[in-house]
Amino acid sequence: MTTVAEAGGAPRAARGAALDRLFEALCFGAATLLLTALGGLVVSLAIGGWPAFERFGLSFFTSATWDPVQEIYGAAGAVTGTLVTATLALLFALPLAFGIAIFLVELCPPMLRRPIGTAVELLAGIPSIVYGMWGLFVFAPWFAKHVQMPIMMSAKPGTLWETITTGVPNGAGILSASIILAIMILPFIAATMRELLLTIPAQVRESAYGLGSTTFEVIRNVSIPYVRTGAIGAVMLGLGRALGETMAVTFIIGNAHGFPTSIFASGSTIASTIANEFAEATGEAHTSSLIALGLVLFLITFAVLALARLLIGRQAHA
Repeated sequence: MTTVAEAGGAPRAARGAALDRLFEALCFGAATLLLTALGGLVVSLAIGGWPAFERFGLSFFTSATWDPVQEIYGAAGAVTGTLVTATLALLFALPLAFGIAIFLVELCPPMLRRPIGTAVELLAGIPSIVYGMWGLFVFAPWFAKHVQMPIMMSAKPGTLWETITTGVPNGAGILSASIILAIMILPFIAATMRELLLTIPAQVRESAYGLGSTTFEVIRNVSIPYVRTGAIGAVMLGLGRALGETMAVTFIIGNAHGFPTSIFASGSTIASTIANEFAEATGEAHTSSLIALGLVLFLITFAVLALARLLIGRQAHA
């Protein structure tokens, strides 16, 4: 009897093992390349921003003074603007995104489920600069006329409400930027939550309904707890998008350095500051300060992702 080896062909198992080793090497190389690129990015930002850290020290993080003329730079205003706008955007978008996802999966008529779901996904694909232009030319004038001016005029002098609603009534500011960010991250969170809810086995819902639960009780006690871990990831995905958004925020936030004094006041974020000034930065202090801002934004985003992993790990072991 002629064997496979005698026929000139290598055993299939041997060829498979060689391809398997090659596949493992390619996957390891891809992972190593990613980590190398990430490490190189961090090192480059640290080296480029070190002159700013060395020159300004701790005041770089505590001061909101940003004066290119006197070459005094502080990141506190931009960091505060970034955190405030991202947090407000998440607070605005989260209830709407969860409501949309629950409606599409639990309550929406079958004939409308696909068109509405497609519309949500299309919103996620709109470029950020389009949101920014719409916010500046359409939303800001409407917001100033119908929201900002009535609220500012109704505030009694000397009250806390007057303090938090002061500002130039032009529609650009912290609150406007937060609303635009909320519109941008809403489809990401809604689409992810919808896919998570679709993974729930039908038997799980049917069992709850069979026990006499109402739709609200099924959603609250069965659906949401079932996808809790993935929901945290969806929320953090939206928060990460809000933290790093550049063009839309640059159009609508007002681009004023310093601590925001009210929800209608102009402000800035780390990303908008870099986008506005990097092309015009000529001095070493200015350039290194902008690079240092990039490192700070990277660390904030990394901290958010680390917190998400921690929360997901706790949920998985609960």
